[in-house]
Amino acid sequence: MNSEDIKTLKRRLKTRCRIVLVPHKNPDGDAIGACLGLFHLLRQQGHEVIPVSPNDFPGFLKWMPGSESFEIYDHNTGRAKELLKNADLVFTLDFNSLDRSGSMATTLQDFDGTFVMIDHHQSPGTYAQITYSDPEMSSTCEMVYHFIQALGEGDRIDANIAACLYTGILTDTGSFKYAATTPTTMRVAAELMERGAPHTQIHRDIFDTNRPERLQLLGCALQNLVILKPYRTAYITLTQEELNRHDFRKGDTEGFVNYGLSLKDVVLAAIFIENRDEGIIKISLRSQGAFSVNEMARAHFEGGGHINAAGGRSTESIGDTVKRFESILPQYEKQLAG
Repeated sequence: MNSEDIKTLKRRLKTRCRIVLVPHKNPDGDAIGACLGLFHLLRQQGHEVIPVSPNDFPGFLKWMPGSESFEIYDHNTGRAKELLKNADLVFTLDFNSLDRSGSMATTLQDFDGTFVMIDHHQSPGTYAQITYSDPEMSSTCEMVYHFIQALGEGDRIDANIAACLYTGILTDTGSFKYAATTPTTMRVAAELMERGAPHTQIHRDIFDTNRPERLQLLGCALQNLVILKPYRTAYITLTQEELNRHDFRKGDTEGFVNYGLSLKDVVLAAIFIENRDEGIIKISLRSQGAFSVNEMARAHFEGGGHINAAGGRSTESIGDTVKRFESILPQYEKQLAG
């Protein structure tokens, strides 16, 4: 992080501030963990801090210390707008373009205070006065750990902060298996364990609290799996009817796309999930090696992300979206062949 930015923030944080912490829409473990890790730190410093999420987040993350402090923009828009209007600082965490905040985007665009961006996705926007962007990092939570250290506040990392940051690192690294996991990532995780992160319990709370309906939905998803051997690609579809039949709840499809990528010789995996309330098909893309799903998502599906993990959307029907996906694969045939 830029040393001048750190000096600026240190000076700013010497006096009590009203601070809002914002994750992206449909926040995951990294986004929520980053918000809550900073929430506890800034509260210790004596600031007035409120995390505001564009929409609700999955139940398997609501055990996290401080999660009850979130205001949900979609549930209480007036209160959220008031908090943002009166804020001195707004931290945007785990996203780098204001349109990733969904219905909150216009409110954020109208904010005339200081933005601080902490994010590890590619192609950061320019809206923030203070930007800490590093696409090489495993997770935003790892970045928040380094940010806290750069502020000279490492001694404030207690069990609550450690648990939140460990959660984000764990989930965004696929339990430490993705290529972005570095020796430094492992050292940070070890430090967080030493500071009180209950790693076994965190893993259980995230991965071992399934409802029967979620496992049945997974079975349905796997039944829908399509393998395109010439393109070393696999994809899954889930319609709104199938989601309804299995009592779908937010977060239930987390990780489903990775089953396609677990197949031998598959380089590209996708999942297409119908959301009739929003009128879109939500798309998640994963890849192995050098194939960039970030570029694919940006070029074809109004999205983006990382080289090996990205997301997008389509306003076509699920059938037409899948047809379009299949139609673009020939232009990537050489890249997919390795």
